[in-house]
Amino acid sequence: LLLSDVGISTTKKIIENIQKRVAKEKKIDTSELNTLLKEEISLLMAENSYKDFSDSLPAKPYIILVVGVNGVGKTTTIGKLACCFKKAEKNVLLGAADTFRAAAAEQLTIWAKRADVPIITPNKNTDPASVAFDTVKSAVQKNTDVVLIDTAGRLHNKISLMDELSKIKRVIQKVIPEAPHEVLLILDASTGQNAIEQCRQFTQATQVTSIAITKLDGTAKGGVMIGISEQFKIPVKFIGTGEGTDDIQIFNKHEFADSLFDEKKTDVQQ
Repeated sequence: LLLSDVGISTTKKIIENIQKRVAKEKKIDTSELNTLLKEEISLLMAENSYKDFSDSLPAKPYIILVVGVNGVGKTTTIGKLACCFKKAEKNVLLGAADTFRAAAAEQLTIWAKRADVPIITPNKNTDPASVAFDTVKSAVQKNTDVVLIDTAGRLHNKISLMDELSKIKRVIQKVIPEAPHEVLLILDASTGQNAIEQCRQFTQATQVTSIAITKLDGTAKGGVMIGISEQFKIPVKFIGTGEGTDDIQIFNKHEFADSLFDEKKTDVQQ
């Protein structure tokens, strides 16, 4: 569990829960112990109610505000999700509200072309909230199904981050009072326990409702998902497994728990 980057506190909790069950149920062999491990891991993780990109969404347009620090794969994840929703025959609109990072809008525009979906980009000196407002207003006018809004990934000043996200929410709610319907936090699995600290900071700055874990290809230890989900009670919704447009999956906690203890596989994400 520790080698898989689950984290010390969550590992201790899993072991303690298993010890209680073993003491209660008495005779348990190795195969049963593995089953208990999988069950305990699944119980600690929040349930992802989302099953398929073609599923109907609870609102139209469904506004997803995407947050996360620079470098975690935020733009790439938005692009992949746009491709998946488009393939599922949903109308998608992107909003490039990260006006601080150089070339952020240009990178998202490349993904918009790849996914063949429209995008709202900032004009010169446009602030993030204005882009978000224009995006949501356009989505309502065009009867869009899903809206993905990128935001700046700055954590050096939590107050300015909180103020910016609060302002974006306020202007969005001028168009749709209950929006955003989802705040999706992007975390990089290869950063291990640093991802937990990022999650802590963003949950303090805004009301995160779901998580996407990127870069589960290569040597990333996917066990960090257990610690994050257990500590913050937020469901992991998507996992990124590569750079291709199709390299994103809807997360299933039971399949993930099985993969951790599959003796035929040497890496946690395989």
